[in-house]
Amino acid sequence: MTEAAERVDLTNCDREPIQSLGAIQPFGFLLVSSSDWIVTRASTNLEQFIGVPHQDVLGQPLSRIVHSPTLHAIRNRLTVMRGPDMVERLFGVTLSDHSALFDIAVHMSDGQVVIEAELSQEGSQGGSTMSLRSMMTRLDQTETLDAFFREGARQARALTGFDRVMVYRFDESGSGEVVAEAARAGIGSFLGLHYPASDIPAQARALYTRNLFRVIADVDALNVPVMPQVDEHGRPLDLSMSILRSVSPIHIEYLKNMGVGASLSISILVDGKLWGLFACHHYTARLPSFERRSMAELLGQMFASRLESRERRLALDFETKARRIADSLLTSIADNANLLDDPTWLIETLADAIPADGIGVWINGRSALSGLAPSQEQFGSLVRILNRNSTGRVFATNHIAGFWPDADPTSVAAGLLAIPISRSPRDYVVLFRQEIVRTVRWAGDPHKPIEYGPNGPRLTPRKSFEIWSELVRGRSQPFTPAERSVAETIRVTLIEVVLRLTDETNAIRQQASERQEVLIAELNHRVRNILGLISGLIRQSRGTAENLTDFVGHLDGRVQALARAHDQITRDHWAPAPLRSLLQAEAAAYLGKDAARIITRGDEALLAPQAFSTAALVFHELVTNSAKYGSLSDSGTVQASWETDGSGDLQIEWLENDGPPVSKPSRQGFGTTIIRRSIPYDLGGKADVVYDPSGLHAHLTIPAKFVTFAQAPAAMSSGRSEELHVAPTDVERKPLADRKILLVEDNLIIAMDGEDIFLQLGAIEVALAPNVALAIELIESQNFDLAVLDVHLGEETSAPVAARLQAKGTPVIFATGYAEAALQARGSVGTEFLQKPYTIESVASMLARIMPPANS
Repeated sequence: MTEAAERVDLTNCDREPIQSLGAIQPFGFLLVSSSDWIVTRASTNLEQFIGVPHQDVLGQPLSRIVHSPTLHAIRNRLTVMRGPDMVERLFGVTLSDHSALFDIAVHMSDGQVVIEAELSQEGSQGGSTMSLRSMMTRLDQTETLDAFFREGARQARALTGFDRVMVYRFDESGSGEVVAEAARAGIGSFLGLHYPASDIPAQARALYTRNLFRVIADVDALNVPVMPQVDEHGRPLDLSMSILRSVSPIHIEYLKNMGVGASLSISILVDGKLWGLFACHHYTARLPSFERRSMAELLGQMFASRLESRERRLALDFETKARRIADSLLTSIADNANLLDDPTWLIETLADAIPADGIGVWINGRSALSGLAPSQEQFGSLVRILNRNSTGRVFATNHIAGFWPDADPTSVAAGLLAIPISRSPRDYVVLFRQEIVRTVRWAGDPHKPIEYGPNGPRLTPRKSFEIWSELVRGRSQPFTPAERSVAETIRVTLIEVVLRLTDETNAIRQQASERQEVLIAELNHRVRNILGLISGLIRQSRGTAENLTDFVGHLDGRVQALARAHDQITRDHWAPAPLRSLLQAEAAAYLGKDAARIITRGDEALLAPQAFSTAALVFHELVTNSAKYGSLSDSGTVQASWETDGSGDLQIEWLENDGPPVSKPSRQGFGTTIIRRSIPYDLGGKADVVYDPSGLHAHLTIPAKFVTFAQAPAAMSSGRSEELHVAPTDVERKPLADRKILLVEDNLIIAMDGEDIFLQLGAIEVALAPNVALAIELIESQNFDLAVLDVHLGEETSAPVAARLQAKGTPVIFATGYAEAALQARGSVGTEFLQKPYTIESVASMLARIMPPANS
């Protein structure tokens, strides 16, 4: 044996094919069947259990060995399997009419059915579901994790009857520690012992994740071969999910060296990963019943579920703490970015979340250090290492020397947690932890050279398991997953603030500029469309009006209808708006308190913005015509209903009732043209109008692509509906009689229109101001009874004017083209808003609501 061979370590065990050793333990037998139920493999101990030599069953139908009721039950179990790692169980079944009772496990392997059976144990040791429920209750009542682990070990020992049951937890390196134990008196304690990662090879860990339960009934038992060893393709049988799978000779020798006669392990999976094991040892041979073992497996799964819940609660507590600290960081740094250069402030802020002994800050080539940390020169070198290796995420290690080969071995810092605070590797906050010289109790020497054993070129486990101490140098207290999660939250927070201190600010500004250009282009497009639409309305209305008064009235009504539609679809950021709200708005505008005479029926249909604007003009004309000539001109009503057809198109019916007799007009005006042609032309829909003597009947079809449906009817917002519910008497009352009004508006045409409206409502004087300076000059020189202020005045706002007026006690109304929701989001909740373009009716309605009569 060469010197090199003598120094090989235990990781060579990873090469052992433990899932395909071609044998089983002797406490049961195994049969393998093809998909057409022909026996393809059998264990050589078959005759011992059912009296038939194994070679006699190969190639025979399984039905010759297993009678019909049990075979039927096996087939039923196979039908409920989901996934490749499922194992189904049958308890207390017979294989023939007069055979003993067997417990059976069934699973699939490479498309074949693997059947394992063992004799049912008389007087089953299995507990009831009530006892398992009681076990879970006791686990739930523990207050700490340590108590939870201890109770889990106690329950598993009570269920399995093994001499020693340990809760064995893996750390990030794969090494394990016994964190809880329940043991028979007089056999010593393994509590607190550590085991190197090589004690459980990689392929064993993979099997623990797939097959959650493993029993070794007798370490002295001889394995039973499964024949034939390979199939026609030269492949051995994969026994990964086997209950009876034989044991690696290396592991048998390992257990014998510990004096263990039987073992049992139950995997503990948390978030789908192998957290640890219930490791059970007995110092003589022991085989709990299959039913009892199945219950122990269920206990392990429920224990893992409870553990996962507890860890998630702890993680949630850390997350809440992280958010609180992140909010504090965001508030403080946003007010004073220089705090980032103050390591004393940062360490005080972060130490409450992540305990550390020192801190380093590196921003734009500037550094600051505090506490136990490397020198400035070393810190610069460390940042360069982080830049080469970091992925932009939080990085933590408890062994700096393993990550940074040039680290000063005399440095007081042994562990670090690096928090990137720029989107590309460059700037960091680094927390340092000092070296902890600690004594670790290992169950044997993890570095002890291993001699070859009886299995040829394989490794045998260590021959001695005496407790020994190893000084672990150059390492710090590890940073826990919860601490790294807190660091990640802090990273995101700091990046948002530090962005303005880095060159990425320019990139963000460039993106903002590009978005602004897109918005300006879109706004320009929409304004041009609106101007074109208004121009068309003017020309078409002029051609059908009999006099100037009619022309102004028709044009104003149509513009107002478009304005109401635009207001409704912009309240929800240009989203679809309710058809019902459109009808209610038109009814309120023309009928006031009699708006209920338009009766709507149908599910809450939402129209896309394009369709909503078109429908607004159509329904405006329908309401206007009805109010002039139809049922709404008298005491009649209108039935407006809608539903979808088989194609998803929205079918709308407008039916007028109880009005004066209707006759077809002698000529087609512009309003009739809008009703008949707008929806077909703009939306590709249909429009039919029938002049029935009993009442006008219009049938409109809006294509499905413009229509969606809400879950429930959506009511109009209170502010807007109040504005639209106008009684004609509000204008007639002259609510501004003998009042002096200040109108601040930067557009002369709009200002003149507003002046006319206020004078018609009785104002004795209307003072106009296009900007803040002139408005304040007027306020200082005279008193006003009311002020109407445009919110946006070019490059300034009317906020200073409002403040001066409110100080004098003058009522203020803001006029704006912005949706109320957007203004309220800016903090203007509770202020009165007059939506542009406003009319004499909408102004009168608001004044009637907010101002007392002039003589009060």
